[in-house]
Amino acid sequence: MSKWAQGQYQVINPKKYVGQGMPRYRSGWEHSFMRFCDTNDNIMQWASESIRIPYLHPLTGKMTTYVPDFLITYRTKDNTLKAELIEIKPAGQSAITEKMNPRDRAVVAINHCKWDAAVKWCRKQGLTFRVITEQDMFKNGKA
Repeated sequence: MSKWAQGQYQVINPKKYVGQGMPRYRSGWEHSFMRFCDTNDNIMQWASESIRIPYLHPLTGKMTTYVPDFLITYRTKDNTLKAELIEIKPAGQSAITEKMNPRDRAVVAINHCKWDAAVKWCRKQGLTFRVITEQDMFKNGKA
């Protein structure tokens, strides 16, 4: 049993969800982001875990697959459409600090290899890639 909130998200606006099957969240933050995508009028389409990106694993040296959390299309303030690939990740898994143990350092290194591959993949597709942490989600003390 995981210590993270997990489950199937019940889509409120099925016309906006373009993923396969019912979306599954693997954390409370992912659940909050799903609800945001589903109910925000500026989000035109969204999908969960719909893209697979190959990358070279830094510890094994083998090719493996990264599945980012979300693909969204939204309307910007200047009324243009923009598509982004989104990863929801704790800030503590985003940057190496001096106090980190070797295992946590490895997690960050692996994440950065995944994200580098995602940035390159997105450039080829005309998309952008963004990592969203709790600091981004809870800027004003709420999601």
